Amino acid sequence: MSSALDEDTRQTLDAGRETAGAMLRSAQKDLQKVFLVFLVGFIGSFYALRLYIWEFLRNVTEAKMSQATATELKIIAQTPFDVILLQAKIGLVVGIILGLPIFVYFSRDALRERGLWPSSPVSRWKLVAGGLLSAVLFVAGLVYGYAVFFPVMFSFLANNAIAAGFTPTYSIVLWAQFIFLLTLSFGLAAQLPLAMSALSYAEIVPYETFRDRWRYAVVGMVAAGALFTPPDPFTQIMWAVPMLVLYGFSLYLAKVVVTAKRGSQRLDVWTAAGRHWNVILGIGVVGGLVVYGFFTYGGLARANDLLAWMGSSRRLVAPGSTLPVSRAVGLALWTAVGALVAGAIGFMYYVYAELDAAVEPTAVGDPTEIDLAELDADGIRAAPPEAFSELSEAEATELAGEAVDDGDKEKARAIFERFDEIEAIREEADASDPQSTSEELGDRASRAGGTFLDEFTDGETDEDDIGGYYTDVAFVLDSLTSRAFRIAAVFGLVLASTFGWLYTGGIGRVFDQFLSQMPAQVTATDDITVVALHPMEALIFEVKFSTLVAVLVTLPMVAYYAWPALRKRGFVRGNRNVIFGWAAALVVGLFGGFVLGYTTVAPTVISYLVADGVRADMVIAYRITNFFWLIFFTTAGIGLLADVPVLMLLLNAAGVSYRSMRDRWREVTVGILAFAAVATPADVMTMFMVTVPLMAAYGVGLAVLFVVTLGGRRDRPGGETAKA
Repeated sequence: MSSALDEDTRQTLDAGRETAGAMLRSAQKDLQKVFLVFLVGFIGSFYALRLYIWEFLRNVTEAKMSQATATELKIIAQTPFDVILLQAKIGLVVGIILGLPIFVYFSRDALRERGLWPSSPVSRWKLVAGGLLSAVLFVAGLVYGYAVFFPVMFSFLANNAIAAGFTPTYSIVLWAQFIFLLTLSFGLAAQLPLAMSALSYAEIVPYETFRDRWRYAVVGMVAAGALFTPPDPFTQIMWAVPMLVLYGFSLYLAKVVVTAKRGSQRLDVWTAAGRHWNVILGIGVVGGLVVYGFFTYGGLARANDLLAWMGSSRRLVAPGSTLPVSRAVGLALWTAVGALVAGAIGFMYYVYAELDAAVEPTAVGDPTEIDLAELDADGIRAAPPEAFSELSEAEATELAGEAVDDGDKEKARAIFERFDEIEAIREEADASDPQSTSEELGDRASRAGGTFLDEFTDGETDEDDIGGYYTDVAFVLDSLTSRAFRIAAVFGLVLASTFGWLYTGGIGRVFDQFLSQMPAQVTATDDITVVALHPMEALIFEVKFSTLVAVLVTLPMVAYYAWPALRKRGFVRGNRNVIFGWAAALVVGLFGGFVLGYTTVAPTVISYLVADGVRADMVIAYRITNFFWLIFFTTAGIGLLADVPVLMLLLNAAGVSYRSMRDRWREVTVGILAFAAVATPADVMTMFMVTVPLMAAYGVGLAVLFVVTLGGRRDRPGGETAKA
């Protein structure tokens, strides 16, 4: 094993083991305290789950459900040990999280010896402020998740499952894992302001990057909302809008801390507020009056009318209706909240304005006349590039040496960093000549291509190694670039249409129609049900199935557009219009196999599987993923198996040799395994249940080709046989 690791990796692992051992030795005398904290967290969370949290989570899950939906929802334990083991696991994680900071603190001596502990003292108020801000943000994320997001999401998921004809019967393990993972994601997402401010302050990621790339951040957050939340616009907006607000607030904080650092100014918050206290107070009063007027002069009724017009069943409530206080007290509380929020916004604005004005230059002069020797490290970093335009390497070294002599190593480092930055700009400017640019780019491309392929091919890229595959794949993909929009449009349209049909009840109609094909002795009982053990199970199946249909529909289109490139590389021959004949042959094979599977294979297999349970008066409750993938494999799967030999014959007619398909069976097996891992349930047995029949069909296709081509001797020239 050690031979598979390079020297740097081994040294890193050894250093990590030594550091862990030193930390244990350093904290040895205090391990009892660490264990005590761990034990408190473990036992406390164990009994909190048992006494309070399960009921709380159940109430959150049902908060926005109708009475009929809440009655259908069941949370079950699949084994006798599910609940107690889940409580123990959660308690273990909570105990470790609570004990880890204590352990790190007691092992600080070992970390300090290795330079892993901050050498410069940090003021306590900064630590306390950072810790409080982190805790407040984390709690705010949890409050939003449990008070707003979770109730709406669970109501949608349960109604979606019931509308499809399934019973939302959640496994307590899967249900709890789903809730706690989303809880953690909300808490961590709420740390975005702190993380962006820290990264900007440490200049790991400059503030300007966050500011200039905000469009990418918006797209990423909306895409994450579409990926991780149910596909209704309201839930996605509930995910994306708070994230966008957090991003804007994070930009503000990052700007404040970076401006303070670069300007060598200490942010005197109270002085900035004191200069504008009357305006801030006025903004707070106006904010309170706006909230008071909203509740007093018909704003609440108009907002509810707008929600009704938008088709939402949600309504805003009057002040005090959700609290054990009178309406007057509730109105006063909401007015105070409005005043505080408005005042906080005014406070943030004037702090930002004061700080920005503090670092704004009072006069504009020639930047090349700036005396770099008079600046400190932050001034060097904030100086314009023109100040370094005439600076030579010798002069930069001399300035850095003077800074070191004065004991300012940070300034010396800043001088070298800025000099290197300007040198890079000069080199880019020198390379702006078209001829030199093209030569340089060509040289870079050849070096990059050689380096990339050499890593895998030892410098050789013939057709029998991975370099040849890389070249061929890159060539084919480049040929599809101009058609990518059409391909993506067709793929997206098919996926959206299929998903919309399943989502609006199509999956339930398929289930009812399929049951009608079953024998009477199986359907005579009402105890055959399909259940969802995970809150997202029905939705995930719908997305996977829709994606699979979209891939199958799009493949002929991809083959049509890729045909010229494949022909140029010698993989196929003939006119690409043969794709239409291919598609027709494959559709006939798929449809014929589907009819055979739907009318004969699937009813026979499933009847056999449930017969013993029905005779024993058992309740048959199949998971969505297992039951519907079984239907798919025994219906459309029969057609796909029939299409494998047909496709191999078509490929051979197009120029792909029998020997090539025979010799590449390993690559085909890996590809089928990868497809099964993505498209089927995350289960090893299911992967092999898909892979083995497909490889058997591939073997049948090879046998047919062996007969047709007389062992490869009748392969037509122009395919891979000719290339070999």
